[in-house]
Amino acid sequence: MGLLVVFYSRTGNTKKIGELISRELSCEYEEIFDTKKRSGFIGFLKAGADATRKKLTIIKEVEKSPELYDLIIMGTPIWNRRMSTPIRTYITEYRSKIKNVAFFCTMGGKGGHKAFESMAKLCDKQAISTLEINKKEIKEGLYSNKIRKFILSLT
Repeated sequence: MGLLVVFYSRTGNTKKIGELISRELSCEYEEIFDTKKRSGFIGFLKAGADATRKKLTIIKEVEKSPELYDLIIMGTPIWNRRMSTPIRTYITEYRSKIKNVAFFCTMGGKGGHKAFESMAKLCDKQAISTLEINKKEIKEGLYSNKIRKFILSLT
């Protein structure tokens, strides 16, 4: 079964988890790049506002075509209890080419479950599995067991 980990990361937390999942599964990954500047505090505020309004953005062209994979494992930071705008854009652009999905997120507080529901609805597919990792778990390195359980649930 061909697996692809796809993620967007504003601060690097989602990238860290996405690369780890990819390494553990011995599969490829693709980082989504937003063309809109979202760094710093102002970028943080604009990101939350865009997510709340369910806006789309312009992402750089992807290198790996999702239809070539049996499972896309999508990762997003949580912005104002919602999926990030770049992941919303990725799903919107490629949903017809996605066969199966699993989701993971990184977050400062809450919102993972709500974001996963929105992602599933937008994909028109139920997730095989989901994984939520909060900022404290990342900072203290307390996510290994969660990732192991997530990976086991995919097989």
